[in-house]
Amino acid sequence: MTRKQKRLALIGGGVAFLCAAVILVMFAFSQSVAYFYVPSDLAKAQLKPETRVRLGGLVKEGSWKRGQGMVESFEVTDTLATVSVTYTGILPDLFREGQGVVTEGRLEGNPPVFHADSVLAKHDETYMPKDVADRLKAKGVTMSGKETIK
Repeated sequence: MTRKQKRLALIGGGVAFLCAAVILVMFAFSQSVAYFYVPSDLAKAQLKPETRVRLGGLVKEGSWKRGQGMVESFEVTDTLATVSVTYTGILPDLFREGQGVVTEGRLEGNPPVFHADSVLAKHDETYMPKDVADRLKAKGVTMSGKETIK
């Protein structure tokens, strides 16, 4: 083997290694993607069983119920549709009805119930995650009766 052939073999091996690494990283990212929905979009979506999604919107007034142990149930709404959510764990301190929330989990059953494994609540009265605010704004949802999203 000449020097030129050795160099080409080394470069070819390096390129093949980098391609394999990129493919593995892309595969790993595709497995951990959680798509974002608001309740009216989730009602229309045709999701496969066990598909992880993020659900965002407002906690519906009067819907928060404490179950046995650490089981909590509430409804998330965008004023056009409502989704029932169950969560086992301790809710964030800032969680309350009428406030923005983002949950992550799976939609299961008939009628569909969203089983959340994480719940995020907004940290003050002016903040809401950008993707939630944009989706609610597109639907013309009024926030907490204080302002209208245009």
